[in-house]
Amino acid sequence: MKPSFTYHRFPLSRIATFDVLSAGKKKHHIGALLEFDVSEGRKKLKEAKRAGKTVSFNAWILKSIGNALAKHGKTASFIAGRRRIISFDDINISMLVEKVIDGEKVPIPLLIKQVNEKSIPEITREIENARNQIISVNNMLLHRRQTIAETFYYCLPGFMRRFIWQYILSHPKTAFSKMGNVSVTSLGMMGKINGWFIPISVHPLTFGIGSVIQKAIVVNNEVVIRDILNVTVLLDHDVIDGGPMVRFINDLAKSVENAEALSSTGADATSETDSSV
Repeated sequence: MKPSFTYHRFPLSRIATFDVLSAGKKKHHIGALLEFDVSEGRKKLKEAKRAGKTVSFNAWILKSIGNALAKHGKTASFIAGRRRIISFDDINISMLVEKVIDGEKVPIPLLIKQVNEKSIPEITREIENARNQIISVNNMLLHRRQTIAETFYYCLPGFMRRFIWQYILSHPKTAFSKMGNVSVTSLGMMGKINGWFIPISVHPLTFGIGSVIQKAIVVNNEVVIRDILNVTVLLDHDVIDGGPMVRFINDLAKSVENAEALSSTGADATSETDSSV
């Protein structure tokens, strides 16, 4: 008896994913598996929602990253030639938004620019607008239709597509304008993950956001149940050494656990949105 099977066509965007993974394996990333206590932040998010403000968990995390990088700009730098690195004043974060296209869930890239300058409500609305925008297989990029150059890219053989990525990564200004200087993958918003995952990335700084899990930890010599967020951080060792890495992570952890970015969430927001991961 012959086995039964079905062929499935994958979206063109998956081809670009293949190429990014190939280029990412060549990066000299240092990985850190972290736990952030987000109990205070979740409490403040609920209070903000009750006050009618548009805030989400993911937007808060993005804003916290932007604020920390405003103090540690070199952490998200690119290699610029043999002896220089280039740091950008703005923090542009690339993330994935899962959308249903022709009945199939497809991750679509979204670039949020100037995260360090935007408020949490502004970031929240930008994510929600992208998530709710209706697109088709012929319009695979958010906010605009696929260009002729992008269509041509998908028709090229693999070695030529990978050469294009090598060119982009060797020109930091082009890379920054196309993909930003930080990447965030939030698999936690797609389901509970009691653990960490290790992403592959071409960005100088990448975050893998997991789920919020209740865990028993020691606070002030007492065992308490807290909301713990699992986070993986990849840092490019070519542009930053161990000491600055630790200082950046410490400042980020302090910002998240003290919910510093939520001290002012924008009083002009009037609608609510989901605050879950």
